Amino acid sequence: MSRNLGVTSLRRKRRNADQMRSFDSLPAPLRRWLAEAKLPWSPTSARRLWNRACSKGLSAEDALSLLSQAEAHTLARDRFATSDKPPMNV
Repeated sequence: MSRNLGVTSLRRKRRNADQMRSFDSLPAPLRRWLAEAKLPWSPTSARRLWNRACSKGLSAEDALSLLSQAEAHTLARDRFATSDKPPMNV
């Protein structure tokens, strides 16, 4: 299941929901952020973090900052993101 996800040591997840319909129902700032994200976020997980930030009273900019921090934290866990060359047998 490598398709267009590239080389990563992060676990991939299979989703059953209609991803395009879920994406289209997201708030516009979140859709724009997802379009430029470094990781292939699912609309469900992005919405979960967005809703958590909004329930704390954060602004849209602060919520997007929270998503960027979560993405940076996840990328830091990827052992292939810091190496110069990907492994040969992936």
